[in-house]
Amino acid sequence: MGELFGLNAEYVMLVCFAFILVLLVMVIIISIRLSSLRKRYTRMMNGSSAENMEQLLIDMQNALNEQKAESVKASTQISTIQQSMKKMTSNIKVRRYNAFNEGGSDLSFSLAMLNEEQDGVIITGIHSREQMYVYAKPIAKGQSSYTLSPEEKETLTQTLKQS
Repeated sequence: MGELFGLNAEYVMLVCFAFILVLLVMVIIISIRLSSLRKRYTRMMNGSSAENMEQLLIDMQNALNEQKAESVKASTQISTIQQSMKKMTSNIKVRRYNAFNEGGSDLSFSLAMLNEEQDGVIITGIHSREQMYVYAKPIAKGQSSYTLSPEEKETLTQTLKQS
């Protein structure tokens, strides 16, 4: 065969074929990367018909601001609920006992009901053969302004330990 620029034409064809093969591999790699980039772009646009990135960013910022407002609202509601829960009765203790040393079972009781701030009430029921007496004594900060019986003191102490 003929020579081209002093080179054998077969070698020139072989070099050109290798160059074309390398270019073909590069085109395939670039096509794969472009396809991946298109998928990421489509996912980022989230099916939006926004023509430009500026509108997409504005929409995303508006959505973020709405989420922040909802978060603040939820935090406020949670704080309100937590404050309300502190005032709810959450610690309850009952002690049954026999108020009189006569025969019978433990029909008398002391019931202490306190909230987290140690405010509440002690209700005591004293049962005898003929009658039953019920007393309610308020509790503020773990103390009563009324004199407590030993059973009431024990019930209050157990309730305070529970909280």
